[in-house]
Amino acid sequence: MIIKSSTDEIQNYLVDASNFRGYCDAIYIPSGTMEVMNILKEANNKKQKVTVAGNGTGLTGGRVPQGGIVLSTEKMKNIIEINSEHKFAVVEPAVILKDFQDKVREYNLLYPPDPTEGNCFIGGTIATNASGEKTFKYGSTRVYVNKLEIVLADGDLLKLERGRSISEEYKLNLKTESGKEYRIEIPVIDMPLTKNAAGYYCKKNMDAIDLFVGSEGTLGVIIKAELKLVPYPEKIISCIIFFNNEKDGLNFVFDARDKSYRTRNKKSTANIDALALEFLDENSLNFIKEDYPQIPANVKAAVWFEQEVNSSNEEILLEQWMQLINLHNGDEESAWFAANEKEKKNLEEFRYKIALKVTDYLAQYNVNKLGTDMAVPNERFNEFYYFCTEEMKKNKFNYVAYGHFGNSHLHLNLLPRNESEYEKGKIIYKGIYTKAIELGGTVSAEHGIGKIKTDYLLEMYGEKVLREMAKIKKQLDPNLILGYGNIFKESFLK
Repeated sequence: MIIKSSTDEIQNYLVDASNFRGYCDAIYIPSGTMEVMNILKEANNKKQKVTVAGNGTGLTGGRVPQGGIVLSTEKMKNIIEINSEHKFAVVEPAVILKDFQDKVREYNLLYPPDPTEGNCFIGGTIATNASGEKTFKYGSTRVYVNKLEIVLADGDLLKLERGRSISEEYKLNLKTESGKEYRIEIPVIDMPLTKNAAGYYCKKNMDAIDLFVGSEGTLGVIIKAELKLVPYPEKIISCIIFFNNEKDGLNFVFDARDKSYRTRNKKSTANIDALALEFLDENSLNFIKEDYPQIPANVKAAVWFEQEVNSSNEEILLEQWMQLINLHNGDEESAWFAANEKEKKNLEEFRYKIALKVTDYLAQYNVNKLGTDMAVPNERFNEFYYFCTEEMKKNKFNYVAYGHFGNSHLHLNLLPRNESEYEKGKIIYKGIYTKAIELGGTVSAEHGIGKIKTDYLLEMYGEKVLREMAKIKKQLDPNLILGYGNIFKESFLK
């Protein structure tokens, strides 16, 4: 085990991609399960705060400590097994997502969760129930977690297998490897009917694994996971279409979304069924134009879509997409189509570039992130999108708007240039997340709550629900050492 405590050694652990900053006494870097157990046993006896750290790619301050020690999983980075016959893999938490996806590709398999930052640790993606572009077809990380091994706050080991520990309505029983038992009351709440990564997953007759997926390091330390894999597609159509009118671009997304749902309901393989449906507004395109001077002049929006195809349906599906593009006035002549794997990667990087540039912008102006991670029901998304963009224009605030519009999931990033603008932006932002809640949406569709969005979670669920969620935390971590400040304000843990 490595322990770091000098100022220069710990600085990289005190910030994440949101530019949120913290402090701690020391960094503990275990190399295996026993060392994690020993660290937590000692910290629990001392009632010392422990923040679990991934690779620092998060956007809500979740891995940033507010005192105590940091437990970094960075040395636990083994891919233990890839089983091509039964389509699963067993990994430690610090396996880098991009490396893992590349490795399973060698077996002609795919691990679908695909958040923008491929350098994230898989443990972090489980802790936040991360998703990404392919969520539109495949769903979020939760769907792909078969088994988990978790070290609880007192150092005890909990092993979970999907389907083995199901709550009886709202009562969930857990038993650790040492024989300790927990009887947990799951809160009765209305989860939003959207992508959602806000607070604990709470549903009737739920699987115990789902409580820990998305728990943001507040209930235990994930040390091993078995993940479900799927066959790699024979081929993927990948295309970026430019639009001279923003409404045309939005309508193209909505039409493709609805056609995809109908195709899935019919279980058809000969109709449009998008893998990804991503939107970039005019501001986003201008924001990255220096890096992509080939973006056509005066365009108002772009849509990146992907679809899985095979040799028998490729021509039919490509023709259907071209008809849809023409129907919504997409510019077929300026479209970027990927003809091979390298070009497909280039189109992915085009979409990812906007998020990376926002991170660079925050660092340049030394301001914290003010970016929405909100999703609303499909039928309310058009209303939500225009509410957000009109608010920005009304307040003459610089912004970029893009995201997973197939999932009605908006990433609107405010771009303040100083602390004064940041404070003004916070007021605008409050109105936006209040609107998302009013429309039946979530304040976090994929990034989690961390330390930055605890006020938003309170407004979304209310004090009663948060206190019921906090009871679960207090049962599994009675000394309140894990993930201090994540999800819950301190007042809910008293």
